[in-house]
Amino acid sequence: MKTLERDELYQNLQGFLKAKGVELNAGSYSQKIQKGCDLLSDAINTSQKGLVRAKVEIDAKLGQLRQLIHEKTAPAGGSGSNAKTENAASAASTSQAKTEQKRPTVRKKAKARKSARK
Repeated sequence: MKTLERDELYQNLQGFLKAKGVELNAGSYSQKIQKGCDLLSDAINTSQKGLVRAKVEIDAKLGQLRQLIHEKTAPAGGSGSNAKTENAASAASTSQAKTEQKRPTVRKKAKARKSARK
């Protein structure tokens, strides 16, 4: 996606309000609105960069998973393994080992209450 310019949101908001009959004149309230729009545009740009980075990482992991599935389902008489195949298999086994290390929490049972009270 295209990144937002620092004052682009403020300019669009100012044009929208002007079309509705409200004009933002120079003053403390318009400066605060502009600062808020700047912060919002920075947050939008940062989140877009984070989403792009996450997509790249997910695509890489998905490629490793596809390679591993291909290896496991391939016929036994196939060609020898290469370094890329071994890296994908080791990454998958490492992530599987991490998930196996986590144990579910065990809750202690409450003591049984005596049914007969005197």
